[in-house]
Amino acid sequence: MSFHDLHVQPEPLLLPNAWDAGSAIAFAAAGFPAVGTTSFGVNASTGRPDAGGASREATVALVHRLRSLPVYLTADIEDGYSDDPGEVAALVAGLGVAGVNLEDSADGRLVDPAIPAAKIRAIKAAAPDVFVNARVDSYWFHEDDTVEAVTARALTYAEAGADGFFVPGAADPATLEALAAAVPLPLNVLVVPGLSLGRLRDLGVRRVSTGSLPYRVAIDAAVDAAVAVRDGRPVPSATSYADMQRQLLDFARDADAG
Repeated sequence: MSFHDLHVQPEPLLLPNAWDAGSAIAFAAAGFPAVGTTSFGVNASTGRPDAGGASREATVALVHRLRSLPVYLTADIEDGYSDDPGEVAALVAGLGVAGVNLEDSADGRLVDPAIPAAKIRAIKAAAPDVFVNARVDSYWFHEDDTVEAVTARALTYAEAGADGFFVPGAADPATLEALAAAVPLPLNVLVVPGLSLGRLRDLGVRRVSTGSLPYRVAIDAAVDAAVAVRDGRPVPSATSYADMQRQLLDFARDADAG
């Protein structure tokens, strides 16, 4: 089954987003068929704020390190880290991943949809098998955040060759249903509190990404563990050192063999 095929199954593809090798290894061990990266988590793990292209070097290094995992990898490359379509296409072609997310915003604002459309065309020419998930940031930044405006952007990206479209920030059921019906591409959303995978499926959603949620939960859990020890509360349970070490040894062996 290809990465593309995962978007047309009876149930939506649940895509966990990793911020480092350890989190990706754990997601793969949990049985997820595909793992994405999160620019927020990748940036935060190196002490940088999200966006602005800061995640490029860390993301490239991470996906290259993870290519031996027995899962499909898709990379969050922000806006491609360049305004030049050829440079973006060359970057994607060299990643060796199954998919990428490409944003249609920069510096917290939407850009002319012709700009990401040109990048999508260049990517598909250079790496036709890569699943390009076109991210429409209208609801994320509350700019042109109507079904009509988002649909127009998504259709532009579909015409350019995008394989899916991602609308972070969209959470209203009627909005999701309208977008899924209006655009002939698999609809990707972030986890929506209160809407199960089954409900999202019924609305037409084909992929659900965890985004930076696992990273933020992990940080909260790490702080809570330390505070529990400090305050004399019961220490939370965790996967044993031996089990995690075994996962890392297996990964290192497979990476070296590859």
